[in-house]
Amino acid sequence: MPQLLALDYGIKRTGIAVTDDSKIIASGLTTVNTKELFSFLTAYFKKHEVTDIVLGEPKSLDGTATDSSEGVTALKSKLAETFGKPIHMVDERFTSKMAFQTMIDSGLKKKQRKNKALVDEISATIILQSFMDSQRF
Repeated sequence: MPQLLALDYGIKRTGIAVTDDSKIIASGLTTVNTKELFSFLTAYFKKHEVTDIVLGEPKSLDGTATDSSEGVTALKSKLAETFGKPIHMVDERFTSKMAFQTMIDSGLKKKQRKNKALVDEISATIILQSFMDSQRF
């Protein structure tokens, strides 16, 4: 069964989340070094059927572009060119704060909450779940 895959892009790390085969639940998959993102995705797409990519779109509080917006736009183009899959943009404002709160709510200790890779993975999960909720997958 096909999945959806979401990316929370960052200059150093990119959080990745996927849906279950029924496209009901978003789950964190991993966080990869951004330099290794395309090799990771190529290998993943060989093993798993992914129909669409959901990409977090950075915006400032007033809805305008941020310093990261240009990098995300370039990533979107490269993803489309490389993999030929539909790419959906989702507003990622507050996802890092929501991810951090999720870590607190789940009882992670302070030292564990400093794991930025985990924050990125949870952020990707929030982005993906937000997209699914808006599309009623």
